[in-house]
Amino acid sequence: MFLIVAIVLIISMILVLLRLYFGPTLYDRVLASNVFGTQTVLFIGVVGFLSGRPDFLDIALLYALINFVGTIAVLKFFRYRSIGDIPVHNQESE
Repeated sequence: MFLIVAIVLIISMILVLLRLYFGPTLYDRVLASNVFGTQTVLFIGVVGFLSGRPDFLDIALLYALINFVGTIAVLKFFRYRSIGDIPVHNQESE
């Protein structure tokens, strides 16, 4: 059954890559990359179970954290056009 799950995950990852490539808007592409990262975490967990190596779950959790932080960084970059700077508010308009 886990082999079937792995095959279905690969097929859905290919479909998500198509959405990532052909997505009409930026947010479609960001969402597709986040879904691809989540499916990669699931795939790592299934491969770890199939190979009998439970330490793959640690790798999957680390990848999930990197996926989350990366998605937030990309969205912040496209909103403020910078990642590390704090947005400066105009004091005259307040």
